[in-house]
Amino acid sequence: MILALALFLFPVFDKNAYHADLAANVAIYALLAMGLNVAVGFTGLLNLGYAAFFAIGAYTYALLNQHAGCPFWLGLPAAGIVSMVFGFLVGMPSIRVRGDYLAITTLGFGEIVRITFNNLDSITGGPNGILGIDRPPGFSVNATPYYYLLLVIVAVTAALLLRMEDSKIGRALVAIREDELAASCMGVPVLRIKLYAFGLSAFIAGVAGCVFASKQTIVTPDSFDFVLSVLILAMVVLGGMGNLWGAALGAVVLGLLPELLREFASYRMLIFGLIMILMMIFRPQGILGGSLIRRELQTPRKESSDAPA
Repeated sequence: MILALALFLFPVFDKNAYHADLAANVAIYALLAMGLNVAVGFTGLLNLGYAAFFAIGAYTYALLNQHAGCPFWLGLPAAGIVSMVFGFLVGMPSIRVRGDYLAITTLGFGEIVRITFNNLDSITGGPNGILGIDRPPGFSVNATPYYYLLLVIVAVTAALLLRMEDSKIGRALVAIREDELAASCMGVPVLRIKLYAFGLSAFIAGVAGCVFASKQTIVTPDSFDFVLSVLILAMVVLGGMGNLWGAALGAVVLGLLPELLREFASYRMLIFGLIMILMMIFRPQGILGGSLIRRELQTPRKESSDAPA
């Protein structure tokens, strides 16, 4: 409650417009990290093209707004639904492969989406993107309203994901992550549950993309490159895979760290990389990761000969 109150009162005590804009961007990162955590953290599906769903949500609202006059509040669920549909379409062939093969498949999808948006000049504006996207009524250049809007969206998303984590589907997701074969033998519909995870993860990214497009009033393909997908994945890993609050904390840390290191402009990325390496060495399960993930990462499995007959 204290943390929620502090977040709510942050713009009241800090009138700096740049800080409000930075806080809104960090909230978008937190939303994306929680969405990716559904696939990577809960289910163990390595997705290296998550920025593609973020882009689909942003372009969906931009196109609906520009060509159909769709308002923001209708574009918000529409962007999530369209991204979810693409999540299902990509997930159906992708979830049948595992590990590195799944990562390569999602990586290819992410690049296909970005290049497609870059080349469809007549529809997406090509490299120049789409300009003049409408904001919600009453919103302006000041990022404070977006900060409160994102705070509500993040809170609702966190509440729903926490409920899902303790549900039948949430337990099935964790079972698939721990041992897919054992989960299948116990009657868990593995492919269907994986598809649910892909779709839900994509829906959250689409919602974040809609808010991003409205806030920036412009979307370009360069905003959704592979580096963004890796950054979001790093947030999940840093905070702790499978931990909802860890994903949000990782987004806050990696969202603010480059700004805190701005004075060391020449060495900023070097320090950033060094911090990540040290984190993975001394706490590989992440900041809020559980002891189970640490044992999986550090303790080799015993040979079968060590077990009693």
